[in-house]
Amino acid sequence: MEILLLLVMGKPLWMWLLFIALVIALLAFDLGVLHKDDHEIGVAESLRMSAMYIVLGLTFAGFIYWQMGTEATAQYLTAFVVEKTLAMDNIFVIALIFGFFAIPREYQHRVLFWGILGVIVLRGIMIGLGATIVANYHWVLYIFALFLVFTGIKMLFAKEESHDLHDNRLVQFMRRRFHVTDELHGQKFIVRLPEPKTGKIVRHATPLLLALVMIEIADLVFAVDSVPAVFTITTDPYIVYTSNIFAILGLRALYFALAAILHRFSYLKYALSVLLVFIGSKIFIADAMGWEKFPPTWSLGITFAILGAGVVFSLWKTNSDKKNHMSASAPGE
Repeated sequence: MEILLLLVMGKPLWMWLLFIALVIALLAFDLGVLHKDDHEIGVAESLRMSAMYIVLGLTFAGFIYWQMGTEATAQYLTAFVVEKTLAMDNIFVIALIFGFFAIPREYQHRVLFWGILGVIVLRGIMIGLGATIVANYHWVLYIFALFLVFTGIKMLFAKEESHDLHDNRLVQFMRRRFHVTDELHGQKFIVRLPEPKTGKIVRHATPLLLALVMIEIADLVFAVDSVPAVFTITTDPYIVYTSNIFAILGLRALYFALAAILHRFSYLKYALSVLLVFIGSKIFIADAMGWEKFPPTWSLGITFAILGAGVVFSLWKTNSDKKNHMSASAPGE
């Protein structure tokens, strides 16, 4: 029993094992019970799944409060909300990847499920390295903060980009270096087929595997923004990791509902830009005010205010754009 009290990155081993066991149980329930058979996930099922993960994430905040107190709970909730919101851009990219590889909706959940396993490992490595660096070199937080401010400003003024995966270097590399089929083979990621020139039976990657690899790479790219953002909220690895994973679990579930209405949130990037600038500037504001740290409850409230304003503006603007488009396309009197 003493080994369970052993401190791992500042927290008893049993707290880490409890969280990992909870995540494994959720994934097993998800794939083994809810989605044992591949099927197209509708909006209603997606919303139910997402609500379940949000409730579990908020319930875990109660566990944080019980073990670590009010301040840690505010930090966890802020990190949870920030991570879930920053990952919204990831949904746009996932939709693009599925569209490019023509992945049917009944197989999309399987790709996202296995993608989650990769995210859990990759985020754990990144957060572990980040926590070690911050613990030994506190000034790195200022670099994280400046990076977030720069990223937010760049995002605010960036022009819309057109994404064409035909020219993507990773896709081209995989098609050159590996045997890849042009068509799907059910739910299989790898199949054994005869090589066209020699007739020898070799393993081929299917578009399902290519989509999975692309989604993993996309998440790694987005983690470059989101992990430093959470470290500027709290340097506690346990809060950083648990908030990250709970937010991602729920967002993947919400994908199937949001994918159909992504256009309604096309202006949310402006709120994300302001949010990144705010998160990055907190450490400088705290220093200027002579505070030990920016008050966590203030941070949570301001985060909700920025995101709430962004959602309202995006819904209003897209509705206004739709009305203007309909007026312009209507025949003249």
